Amino acid sequence: MPTFTALTTLADGEKARALAESMEEMDPTPDGVGVFEMEDGSGLWEVGGYFTEAPDEVALSLLAAAYGARPFAVSELPDTDWVAKVRRELVPVQAGRFFVYGSHDADKVPEDCVPLLIEAAMAFGTGHHGTTLGCLRALDRLMNAGIEARNVADIGCGTAVLAMAAAHVWPRPVLASDIDPVAVEVAEANAAVNGLSEKVICVEAAGFDHPTLAAAAPFDLVFANILKGPLIDLAPSMAESTAKGGHVILSGLLVEQAEEVIAVYSAAGYSLAHREDIVDWSTLTMRRE
Repeated sequence: MPTFTALTTLADGEKARALAESMEEMDPTPDGVGVFEMEDGSGLWEVGGYFTEAPDEVALSLLAAAYGARPFAVSELPDTDWVAKVRRELVPVQAGRFFVYGSHDADKVPEDCVPLLIEAAMAFGTGHHGTTLGCLRALDRLMNAGIEARNVADIGCGTAVLAMAAAHVWPRPVLASDIDPVAVEVAEANAAVNGLSEKVICVEAAGFDHPTLAAAAPFDLVFANILKGPLIDLAPSMAESTAKGGHVILSGLLVEQAEEVIAVYSAAGYSLAHREDIVDWSTLTMRRE
């Protein structure tokens, strides 16, 4: 089955979301529409649609003009078995004591590691990206320093690989939240295949806005591997939800964005404990004073 993409950019986030909503009324209807703030510092927003029928390019042109967006770039993707492709490319990743792998590499799991199984069909946020790798390394460093977190949250959990890592090494359940209901389903599925359904509690929430999270706070460790803008917006509620002396591990940041996030969290009552840059991405470990 052919797949088509239609992508454009514009400078206004509100208009970008409105454009995405209008795309959902097209005929043929897109199978999915996404809106993303670009991470290159340009201030632009990307709007994209995925179609299993060739989209109406005249309608796309009219929508782009109506919302002040650049003309849509329409492409036909090759017919690809994406799960097989990911399986070929998804090599195991070692991050300190943690070993992230797919079931096709189960025979490669070392005996002296903490294994984290992520299936190829659920392979966003697997440890291969510099942000997730940085977070796992940060957790490993905290453990090497003798820190044991009794109350942990993974905000914007994606696959829940970070929540699962904490649940593997510490006795109490870990809360994992995501604003995307699909991500919550993926997180629950990954917890199940790792035998952690009772220890990784998944909820759909924006930030800490959920009764389960509110009842469990304050946390002595919080993961937030999201993006610069949401991290900055989250700082006040993060401070309210972190125990004194607790740590937060922040990522999803380009290297050039890290200083701004450090400044915001320092003003909210945190101090920088460690920073690691992996290629273009930065991971911050900060301690609540």
